Amino acid sequence: MRRYLAYSRQAFLANTAFRFDNFMGIVDTCLNVFIFWCIYRALYGGREEMDGITFAMVTTNFILSIGLDAAFRLDEGYLPYRIHNGSIGTELLKPISFRGILLASDLGNIGFQMLFRFAPAVMVAVIVVGMERPYSVLAFAAFLVSVFLGFLVLWTLNFIFQTLSFWIINTWSLRTIKNVFVNVLSGSMIPLWFMPDWVQGIIRVTPFSLIYFEPVKIYLGQMTGEDIWLSFLRQIFWIVVLALTGEVIWRQGIRKLVIQGG
Repeated sequence: MRRYLAYSRQAFLANTAFRFDNFMGIVDTCLNVFIFWCIYRALYGGREEMDGITFAMVTTNFILSIGLDAAFRLDEGYLPYRIHNGSIGTELLKPISFRGILLASDLGNIGFQMLFRFAPAVMVAVIVVGMERPYSVLAFAAFLVSVFLGFLVLWTLNFIFQTLSFWIINTWSLRTIKNVFVNVLSGSMIPLWFMPDWVQGIIRVTPFSLIYFEPVKIYLGQMTGEDIWLSFLRQIFWIVVLALTGEVIWRQGIRKLVIQGG
């Protein structure tokens, strides 16, 4: 465990070297929040509620979703880069799990982003446009648990697309398509409240809404008691399914791997 913590610490500290980049990341997140606020303010036309969805709920949704999306910046080129330059061979010789290293590094990066990008951006957004408070202390605690599980859903999904680089030289286009699906179907760009019922039904059987939208619903108190536990179980179910799928692809890729060099 200490070895993985060392990788997390190293990734966390590496981010401190890019102070200007981190500052611009906060500015970028705040600008995205403000742009979405202006768009939905215009769509609401000065009204405070539309079809039972208040403007404050919508504002809270995109502040939290955009903020978390900015924080959950995974290194999608970590595995492809090492496969293409052959250093994956050295990585596999280490006496610790490569996937454990990848997860630990991503957790270190995200820990930094949560503290120095997500938190400052949310505070600025709250001051400028405002947002709803957590429904209750328990709802906020459940929200934090759901956010962590949502991250694991995103991470396991991302790992699957990284492992495809064993067969595909450039996975950039596939990762881009995946990111579009995540942004749209997770409620990050368009709150799923405004989707037709039949579309929401389809999205509900996918893992995407579990990344951002359902944690936000817990925060707002739209899910309580048994519904929260069911949401946790759905997140855990998808984490297991995606992790097992990634494991199968990883093992097949390792068997296929051929490294040439001098």
